[in-house]
Amino acid sequence: MPVIRPISDLRNRAKAISALCHRGDEPVFITRNGEGDMVVLSQAHYERLQAQLDLYRKLAEAEAQVGRRAKRSAHRAVIRRLRDRIT
Repeated sequence: MPVIRPISDLRNRAKAISALCHRGDEPVFITRNGEGDMVVLSQAHYERLQAQLDLYRKLAEAEAQVGRRAKRSAHRAVIRRLRDRIT
């Protein structure tokens, strides 16, 4: 279940918000006047999200490259060529 706190808690209870982020390894949603305003999360969680986004970008780029190539090789043919290079 998401953790939702008012913005006054961010100002008055920053250490508690930090502990929530680290202990639960989940983001804390901050509201202002009852509306969503921002999300606070641990640096480790943020770095994992960034790594995941980077992986998705690379996969999308690889998919696009595959789509642009007209010539494709069968898996067995690629393995055979690689083995020939090694020996």
